[in-house]
Amino acid sequence: MQPDVIIKLPEGRHLIIDSKVSITAYARHTEAETSDQAEKELLAHVQSIRQHIQGLSGKNYTGISDLSTVDFVLMFIPVEPAFLSALKSAPNLYQEALSKNIVLVCPSTLMATLRTVAHLWRQDQQNRNAMEIARQCANLYDKFVGFVEDLEQIGKRLDQAQSSYHDAFSKLKSGKGNLIKAAEKVKELGVKPNKMIASNLLDTDE
Repeated sequence: MQPDVIIKLPEGRHLIIDSKVSITAYARHTEAETSDQAEKELLAHVQSIRQHIQGLSGKNYTGISDLSTVDFVLMFIPVEPAFLSALKSAPNLYQEALSKNIVLVCPSTLMATLRTVAHLWRQDQQNRNAMEIARQCANLYDKFVGFVEDLEQIGKRLDQAQSSYHDAFSKLKSGKGNLIKAAEKVKELGVKPNKMIASNLLDTDE
């Protein structure tokens, strides 16, 4: 129950690779001195792979804690000719393994699988980036709305201040008995101030 290789997939999933396949019989096949001996060792090689498939199918990798495995296991045959010779001798071998949720792979097909996994990770990262961009844009939009609302409040307060200013200044310079005229009358009584009220403020109606 000790996986040889565990490949991490997006969304917390795991892909297990088993690489314990024996190629001893295949080695004998390549070294056989007669065609009959070569054929015999090739059949032994296929049988060895079938036995390994059977044994691997009985392993419950999904029961390992902290692992969330996919529905199949990759069974790695490290010598490409050994893989191809087995499939040539037993064309149904791949389907036999697949029916037990085992995928037979050799160096070339394993690399293709790993490139697919790498692509999945890139896709996952791009999706995460897109989600982060969307989140940041939403935050930026919320900040912008808040800024506009604050400007509206400032504008209203400025209008209120302007209105209050005009009301106060009107009381200061307009109307009969306004404060500017009252101050000028005090000066006319003989008071000698150091400063004078601006002439444009004195030009008011009674």
